Amino acid sequence: MLFPKTLLSLFYFILLFPTSTSAEEQQPQAQNTNPTLKIGVVQHFGQKPTDQLILKAQPGDHLTLKFPSPQENKQLHTETVILKIGVQPLPEPEVEERVVLSTHRSYENAEEDAQKWRSLGLEVELAQPDRWQVWAKRSVYNTPLLRRWLIDSLQAQGHKIPRLETQVLTQKPIPYWTAAGYRYNRNQLEITTPQNVIQVSQKPNDPQPLVYGGSLQLQPDAYGTYTLVNNVPLETYLRGVVPHEIGAWPPDASIEAQAVLARTYALRNLRRFEADNYHLCANTDCQVYKGLTEVYPSTDQAINVTKGLVLTYNNQLTDAVYFSTSGGVTANYNDIWNGEPRPYLKGVIDAPNKIWDLSQQNLASEPNFRRFMNLQKGFNETGEFDFRWREETTLESMAAHLRLYLKRRNLPHSNFKTIQKVEIVERSPTGRVLKMTVTTDQAVLEISKDEIQSAFLPPISTLFYIDPVFNPNKTLKGYVFVGGGFGHGVGMSQTGSYNLAKLGWSNEQILRFYFPGTQLQPLNSVMPFGN
Repeated sequence: MLFPKTLLSLFYFILLFPTSTSAEEQQPQAQNTNPTLKIGVVQHFGQKPTDQLILKAQPGDHLTLKFPSPQENKQLHTETVILKIGVQPLPEPEVEERVVLSTHRSYENAEEDAQKWRSLGLEVELAQPDRWQVWAKRSVYNTPLLRRWLIDSLQAQGHKIPRLETQVLTQKPIPYWTAAGYRYNRNQLEITTPQNVIQVSQKPNDPQPLVYGGSLQLQPDAYGTYTLVNNVPLETYLRGVVPHEIGAWPPDASIEAQAVLARTYALRNLRRFEADNYHLCANTDCQVYKGLTEVYPSTDQAINVTKGLVLTYNNQLTDAVYFSTSGGVTANYNDIWNGEPRPYLKGVIDAPNKIWDLSQQNLASEPNFRRFMNLQKGFNETGEFDFRWREETTLESMAAHLRLYLKRRNLPHSNFKTIQKVEIVERSPTGRVLKMTVTTDQAVLEISKDEIQSAFLPPISTLFYIDPVFNPNKTLKGYVFVGGGFGHGVGMSQTGSYNLAKLGWSNEQILRFYFPGTQLQPLNSVMPFGN
């Protein structure tokens, strides 16, 4: 254990686990199979003083604004409201501090790192001020003394990456709007309409405003800014995800498979933004979501055909991950992310017929891998964009990008000057690069798994090999990255699913191909949500 069971630990235990529980609290509660989700559709509002949000009701409808007032909650009706950012001076300077334990490209690796800290006795939470981070839980380490004690304890035990981020605030951003000649400054606002449809834009005369079903709520986040949250039922939420993740034009079975995965993914990931008091974001860090802005008969039909269906493994919701293009072979879960392997997330050759046997021709072998990458025909994605790609870069460009990556993660040697050599030192059986080394003028650096795509600019997947590029005088100029696929490569290839659907495969067959051993099941009221 990292921290002994001191009196302080006992205090926290009593604080976090009260001894009395009512009979009602002990009874399991049935879950709604169409729960209301909280989606952060505009994050970090107030980061810039020019930020604004323009909210409008549909023609013939009106907005109802509900917000706290000193005496009682207040309510206003209007057709349009413009939220802007003002600056509120603080009576006295305030110190804002947090202990950042680690920084990651993906939520999956951040969550795995969080589990390691928990096993050492720390209370932690996940946050995303920019990249995913693991923080010491603010409600537990809630004084300067406790935070410094924690940092000192970690450093004494050899943990070099955790850091204390401190900022002295003399003012803070606060949203405001004007109605009937009166300016309202509030950090919380609930917006509803009788028709449950609200238009949102971030600039006047926006040619493509977004339209959301349900209600909206402006609320503070964990970073001193604000989030506009869309409260929307699950099945309505899917109408804004499916067309923007896979499109409205693929064959029906492909869209249906996407609808099942989007539903399963949402329900499994309800804790992703717990630190900010909502469930999911609206971009590729979660699932792309654009509300009711563009809905189509084909995607609505796929959602209705699969209504209530989720993908399970041993009666539990799966990690229903997906990506654009595999490059001919999908990845094992642990090829990209750390943590417990998912038996159903294992690499498969992305082809309808057997054109390569991984058990006989392992892609961890560099000669095998290069031979595989020379294949072009017979795959589900043959001829598709990003099935194969080639990108060349210079040592100077690689060095600039790598320095920025090291600084953002608080890693050592971020002030190196030159790169002398780059090597792939480990590859997975499915061909994904597991580890690269970079020899610099200061040290040999190791970059692993999905972090490779953050540390180096060219690769759009980890399915690649590199070759040196030389200047006319035979000195090393840079490297060419030769690869295939786009995205993490784990789970379903959206591009690959198109071809399988064209061949007549059902949505269930497509899902079982990409998620071996899984079952398609109706969502039930006792199936646990959240990860």
